Amino acid sequence: MVVIHRVLRREFPRLAHLVEGVPAGERGRAEEVAAHLEFVLTELTYHHHGEDDYLWPKLLARATMETDLIHRMRAQHEAVAEADQRVRALLAQWRPTAAVSVAGDLAVALRALATVLGEHLDEEEASVLPLVVRHISVAEWAELGELTTAKFPRSALFTMLGQVLEDATKADRALFFGKLPPPARLAWRLFGRRRYVRYTRRVDGEAAR
Repeated sequence: MVVIHRVLRREFPRLAHLVEGVPAGERGRAEEVAAHLEFVLTELTYHHHGEDDYLWPKLLARATMETDLIHRMRAQHEAVAEADQRVRALLAQWRPTAAVSVAGDLAVALRALATVLGEHLDEEEASVLPLVVRHISVAEWAELGELTTAKFPRSALFTMLGQVLEDATKADRALFFGKLPPPARLAWRLFGRRRYVRYTRRVDGEAAR
């Protein structure tokens, strides 16, 4: 949970900066940034859907003294979803036009999303993770991750892995690579890492320089 949270904490403020840096009318550049933003929004949506559909029901049934906390998590998800929808509405306007006026509003909306999301993630990490340790088995935790990952096309997996590894600790890296099947580990070393570097350079606008 903490590892994907690091990705989300990093990406939305970064994307606000990238949106602001797109020159007026540069629709090709706007499309590169917009495609990545859409991908990160999808990561957030799938992550929260997994918790809503799989994790919260289990905790409500097992951590019966903490129902107020779980209901608060659900309410925070709704607040995040509202901020997400504001970003998506502005993205739909900005993506085909690269209009500077819309870019400013989109950047503001992205920072607002980052704020409400960050507050939620802070409480989730501080208060929910201890419940997970006590009430969710290792197999169930793995199943939650698998259910979320399975929603993405295989072509997105190297991007997701690269995002996770950017800020991963040495222990995190060992844990993730330990769970990967040997062919996937080999594929990452042979071409996945390079593919991710090219992807991030394109998103950052470095590929055109």
